[in-house]
Amino acid sequence: MNELWNRAQKVLPGGVNSPVRAFRSVGGDPIFIDKAKGSRIFDKSGKSYIDFVGSWGPMILGHSHPQVVEATKKALEKGASFGACCELEVEFAEMVCERVPSLEMVRMVNSGTEATMSVVRVARGVTGKEKLIKFRGCYHGHADAFLIEAGSGMVTHGEPNSKGVTQGAAKDTLLAEYNSLESVENVFNANPNEIACIIVEPVAGNMGLVPPVDGFLQGLRNLCDKHNALLIFDEVMTGFRLSSAGAEGLYGITPDLAAFGKVIGGGLPVGGYGGKREFMEQISPLGPIYQAGTLSGNPMAMAAGIATLTELGRSGFYQELDNKSLALTQRVLDGVKDLQIPIHLQQVGSMFTFFFQNGPVQNFHDACQGNDEYFAKFFQGLLARGVYVAPSSYEAFFMSAAHSEEDLAFAGDAMIEVLTELAQ
Repeated sequence: MNELWNRAQKVLPGGVNSPVRAFRSVGGDPIFIDKAKGSRIFDKSGKSYIDFVGSWGPMILGHSHPQVVEATKKALEKGASFGACCELEVEFAEMVCERVPSLEMVRMVNSGTEATMSVVRVARGVTGKEKLIKFRGCYHGHADAFLIEAGSGMVTHGEPNSKGVTQGAAKDTLLAEYNSLESVENVFNANPNEIACIIVEPVAGNMGLVPPVDGFLQGLRNLCDKHNALLIFDEVMTGFRLSSAGAEGLYGITPDLAAFGKVIGGGLPVGGYGGKREFMEQISPLGPIYQAGTLSGNPMAMAAGIATLTELGRSGFYQELDNKSLALTQRVLDGVKDLQIPIHLQQVGSMFTFFFQNGPVQNFHDACQGNDEYFAKFFQGLLARGVYVAPSSYEAFFMSAAHSEEDLAFAGDAMIEVLTELAQ
């Protein structure tokens, strides 16, 4: 694969189309995937790996699921994209709205980033305010307003952490600490009647898996109500993965607006955003908030989404998936309990992270205290044994319905073996 990697670096920035694929934080050259089926991916040399990345979350049914493949083929045979209305997009929107309580209307787009940037525009448009609160360590895609780090304090305006993001784009993004209601209250008090919304990953998945502490999400709901701001759940990662209604259904907190992606597309590029009818009806062509997309609601993506959500609607699906995740993580924890190595598990349903540090991890500062050297060795040790996990310590593991008991036993034993070597 070295030849392919050399070719890639000549025509793609860094040899990749998304940065974390470059293996910069774990060392070595990236693997190039040729095909995937069920719980496994296969590289160009033919080596197979048990996959716990799942295309960064979407492959909840496993790769190349027969119903999803068949539905997508049928749609393609009738036309990949019309740039016009089709029945499938209506059917899909009905399914999504039926399952998520906060969604009265939804607009389909083509990625999670497109969904989050669009939903913030809606919040600004309906409130007439310009500022937003986001949390350090929460990732909402690569739109300019989201690529912001904190300044000298929690109530200061943010500073861009990517070249090309202007001070003008950064000035309206305010930073707070995840799981700290006090920091959010401070930001509101420092910017009275200026904040349109809070956008939050209800379960953070981009600083490793960090769940909300008791009362955090309800506290955000209360603060938004108090300060006449809208609460946005970024469920691009958690939507339809943690439950049939995502994190909203799991925690019983209702946002004003929400963004989705990943799982809803069944592996195809799909995103969506929605919420209360009174807000969504202010989007063009009904209202003055503009958003459009040539490929939005295209029949292939809608067909894949319908097939995926249909399978997820099977009775007992999420309990079975969560049981698999618990079986794997408990196997690993039992196997390393006597090792002299700092390791801490955090898990919500079928998402989990092993942190190489003592826990708990409640925010981005905590997440940054992990041992990156240990993680790099953990990653490379698993890769050599045929187990593929995210090449970054700031990502989550994802379980799929396709993982078998044999997969989980093999992967669990491989993890124990690598961790035992690290402890020596």
